[in-house]
Amino acid sequence: MPLYGKQTKQAIENFPISGWPVSSHIINALALIKEHAALVNGNLGMIDYPTAKRIATAAQRVQKGKMAEQFPVDVFQTGSGTSTNMNMNEVIANLAGKGVHPNDHVNCGQSTNDVFPSAVQIACALLV
Repeated sequence: MPLYGKQTKQAIENFPISGWPVSSHIINALALIKEHAALVNGNLGMIDYPTAKRIATAAQRVQKGKMAEQFPVDVFQTGSGTSTNMNMNEVIANLAGKGVHPNDHVNCGQSTNDVFPSAVQIACALLV
């Protein structure tokens, strides 16, 4: 059963280009960003701390690398990586449980234009 939602389903329909998913290294780096952003947002009071902790725990589960099937968006998508960012937000929100919203909570204070390039750079650094 997919943990992603309608934004991811739309991306799958809109970008059926190569059949190649985004690299697992980038997925893991993006989950790392989501984990730590949630904790910072919880500490700042942007989201309540129990929700932040649930998001961080869900992001850690993604980082363990056993959810590749939850990230089916084609590597060739919009230039900014919005579809992959939304895919991650939806998966983490569903893993975190009831009441966690992909945009309002998981993506709080973030922009795809910041997190996706950062995930690419973190993935490269971790590979080196």
